This record gives sequence, structure tokens and C-alpha cells, in this order.
Amino acid sequence: MINYKFSVMKRKISVFAILAIFCTVNISAQNANRERLEAYKIAFFTKRLNLTPGEAEKFWPLYNEYQETKTRIQLERQELNRNFNQNGLNMNDREMTEAGDRLIGLEVREAALAQEFHNKIKTVLTPAKILRLYQAENQYRLQLLKELQERREERNNQNIRQQ
Repeated sequence: MINYKFSVMKRKISVFAILAIFCTVNISAQNANRERLEAYKIAFFTKRLNLTPGEAEKFWPLYNEYQETKTRIQLERQELNRNFNQNGLNMNDREMTEAGDRLIGLEVREAALAQEFHNKIKTVLTPAKILRLYQAENQYRLQLLKELQERREERNNQNIRQQ
């Protein structure tokens, strides 16, 4: 009986160790991808904006702070939408009104954040570079979406060939 319990415990520990290693490798890969994307973004924007070293030194901290706050707002919006998608049919009018008010509040916060960033960035970049920044943001997003679509198509084509 003791050997059986020891064997079960040993198996559980082995499974846990394998899962821990897998999760660590997965997190490490995600961090590597995130770092690679961040480096690509910095190169993309620096090239498009033709930033001087002095401009880059002032620009990146402002831009990173803006992006972090914007991401937090977007995550709140995603969570609110996810909650509505899961529970919308069970929500009463008061809960739906609150959810709608929160969504609009997030839109207002994001617009205020963009205005605040615009005012700060005017002290760092020329008007032409500011407009190029806004264009570069759209171009960067479209480029990432295009690459994502190409990878999906490539994966789908490989799956079709394997079948």
C-alpha cells in the first residue's frame, strides 16, 4: 500500500514537473516574442520618424507610458465586452446601463489620454514628425495584421498538405 501511494505521488510530481517546465518554456517564448516585437516596433518607428538621439531619448518614455495606459484601458474594455458576451442575456436593464456607461467612460478616458499624449509630444517632436507618428502607428498595426494573416495562411496550407 505504501509503495502504491509513493508511486502515485511520484507520478503526480513528475506530471507537475513536466507542466512546470512546459509553462516556463511557453512563458519564455512569449517573452522572447514580446521582446522581438518591441525591438521591431522601436526600429519601425525610429526609421519612419527619423528620430534624432535627443528626440528618441525624450520620445520613448512618453510613448511607452502612453501605450501602457492605453493597453490597460483596452484590456478593461475587452473584459467588459467578454463579460457582456458571457452574461448579456442574463443582465437586467440596470446592469446593461452600467455596462454601457462604463464602455463610454473607457472611450472618454482613451480620448483624454490621446489628447494628453498629443500635448506632451508637441514639446518633443515637430508637427511633421507628430503626424508621421500617427501614420506610423497605423502602418505598424497594419503590418502586424498582414504578417499575422500570412502566418495563419502558411499554417493552414501546411495543415492541408499534411492531410
